[in-house]
Amino acid sequence: MTTYSTDLLEKLAEIAPDSALKQARETRDAATRHTQGSYDALFTEQDGVDFSLAERLRLAQNVARWHGDSQLTNHYSERLQDLPDIDETARLDAALTHGERLSFKPASATPAHLQALKKAGWSTDAIVTLSQLIAFVSFQSRVLRSYRLIGGKPVDNGSNKPVGAAFWRTEPNTHSGRDAPQAFTQEELGWEPWIPAKKLEEFDDAQQAILAKFGHTGSDYFRLLGRNLPVLEHRTLTDKGIFYTSGGLPRKERELAATVASKINGCIYCASVHSRKASQLSKQTEDVQRLIDTPPGGILSKEQSPRWQAEIDFAAALSATPPVASGQHITALREQGLSELEIVDLAQSAAFFAWANRLMLTLGEPFND
Repeated sequence: MTTYSTDLLEKLAEIAPDSALKQARETRDAATRHTQGSYDALFTEQDGVDFSLAERLRLAQNVARWHGDSQLTNHYSERLQDLPDIDETARLDAALTHGERLSFKPASATPAHLQALKKAGWSTDAIVTLSQLIAFVSFQSRVLRSYRLIGGKPVDNGSNKPVGAAFWRTEPNTHSGRDAPQAFTQEELGWEPWIPAKKLEEFDDAQQAILAKFGHTGSDYFRLLGRNLPVLEHRTLTDKGIFYTSGGLPRKERELAATVASKINGCIYCASVHSRKASQLSKQTEDVQRLIDTPPGGILSKEQSPRWQAEIDFAAALSATPPVASGQHITALREQGLSELEIVDLAQSAAFFAWANRLMLTLGEPFND
């Protein structure tokens, strides 16, 4: 596993060493360390990976810019300056086109887009790393924005105008012909990949042990992501550090944030998992169903309790592309009694699904199980 190094987000967010935000991040040490670990795994040279560091940094620079984050854009631009210029090729152009699609409209991705990447020279393994990179920077930019807002630092494009629900796929069948869900649901769904998952026997014993540790061996989705196992390992530990920790924001509200992000991004599969968990934990099934039933353009927080309204509005604004979460959202959360740690939990839960949704939506699709 890549070792924990410099805390990039602490630096870019200008987090004061004696602040409540610094303490909250230390309390969420696993999420903090493995967010950095994910960055390290993606942005250091890897043997056997057909995706150069210069290509990765060029893509990350653009994804950060599409997400309206000047600090992060400048960071990736500065790292690029230390490397030789890269040629403008059809391969790079295909990656940038894919990156823009995944940034703004991940629910519009289709199997044909992955085939276009293959035609441009991207291997299956490199497509997985490419997808992880785009999704990670989408997450990273939102975590950074949240930290800057919590710490009272300026951000780009802030707005207190409510963000409405967006586009989702409504095709009746999957690419393989299975029955596809056409609306958001709390029912259990299946998921099928558009490019082949790696077979379990293709992993060596040590790699199989890592998959088994997280319960990933039987999942097409995780064996697909296992084509870049170091990134998957850090991503899984980031997930656990955000959602499976004690204290802070109640788990039901972390699941609520995941549901909101999934609704904004149009990810029916992720919303089905996390709306169901939010309902089970909160015993507010009707309130959760009202949220996922919101039509395109509708306001997700309508008819919710004041606390849930503040949380939903913030999570939705953070999930927009580019994000528009503002200091007013943080003020509203504090007025509802949320502590610094609870706000960090809420922000990281919503931000993580900028990552998760972009993988689920662009590497495969759900079916009615």
